[in-house]
Amino acid sequence: MTNYIKKKLHILKYYNKIFIINFLVLFLFLLIIELIFNLFFNKYNFSFYARELRNQKIPIEVEIEDIKYKYYFLRNDLGFHGKDIDPKEIKILFQGGSTGEELFLPPQFRIVNKLNQKFLNENYDINIINASKGGKSTRGIVWDFHYWFNKIKDFSPRVVIFYIGLNDTSFLDNQYDYLENNSFLKKIEDYIKNQSFFYNIFRKFKIKYLINEKTKTVNYKLDNSSFKLYINYQYINYEHAKTKYYNYKLSDEDKIMINNFDNNLNNLNAIIKLKKFTPIFITQIRYNGLNDNKLYLINEHLKYFSKKNNYRIIKLDEKIINLPNNFFYDENHTTIKGSEFISEVLYPDLKIILEETYLLNQIK
Repeated sequence: MTNYIKKKLHILKYYNKIFIINFLVLFLFLLIIELIFNLFFNKYNFSFYARELRNQKIPIEVEIEDIKYKYYFLRNDLGFHGKDIDPKEIKILFQGGSTGEELFLPPQFRIVNKLNQKFLNENYDINIINASKGGKSTRGIVWDFHYWFNKIKDFSPRVVIFYIGLNDTSFLDNQYDYLENNSFLKKIEDYIKNQSFFYNIFRKFKIKYLINEKTKTVNYKLDNSSFKLYINYQYINYEHAKTKYYNYKLSDEDKIMINNFDNNLNNLNAIIKLKKFTPIFITQIRYNGLNDNKLYLINEHLKYFSKKNNYRIIKLDEKIINLPNNFFYDENHTTIKGSEFISEVLYPDLKIILEETYLLNQIK
């Protein structure tokens, strides 16, 4: 081996040694920063359950009645819809599935946003915060309190509105209630991504500066005719449904469904009593009202549960007598006109309930 080669190897070893030392110093420095910010040991750290809900910014392009809308679907650092907010300021929370989330309607047309605007128009300082997530049943909502809301420091809403029923009509296990990935490596990834101070800084930077309109754009055209919903259309209102299902005999699937729903409501009731917030329940309908016997049964059990526990309920299924054929774009999800109509139906009762419990005055 020549002296030249020996010299080169010596220099290479020297720089490798310098690199390793610098890497270790940097690693220790970052570890110390993580520990200083107390993220690895903070009891309010978000778990795997809520990680995918945080800091979302999804560009969406949707065509509704030949009008194209471009907007971002936003979830903040807490996982709630919209921009960041101090959890201390959250007084009213809205919980539901995709019918409350309304991913494919621009924000200004969604039910919760419409309700907020109506309160604002009457000079009430009311801001309903939306926590809805597509596909979630009442069981998933119960888990939210255990694995999501309990991780938020100083979060104690006075009122929680539950817009539930549709996703409880299945007797099968609801996969959308599970946000955990059972893979061991994925759990490690989830833990690091939830806990790391530097990762959270990068995530916020990415959401703010690196996402553009060409990134992950979701394109949809909401068109009634393409779903063929309204061929031989008939809306089954509550009075009609009562007659239709008067002598209905429960199937084994119905019994499993009702038993699951009752268990979920009982678990939710324990949370209500523990957290001491005021619940408000809202029943649901499909595009054809209560033509689905399972939804009719779920609504009736929700009414019984509310009456038994002296909880306030807005019986949307009883209030809507008829609907035109352009208020839903599929079996469960409302168009712009449909969401506006439902907000119009809900607002007077919601306002009265809040006034009767003195919550409007306390929240203002």
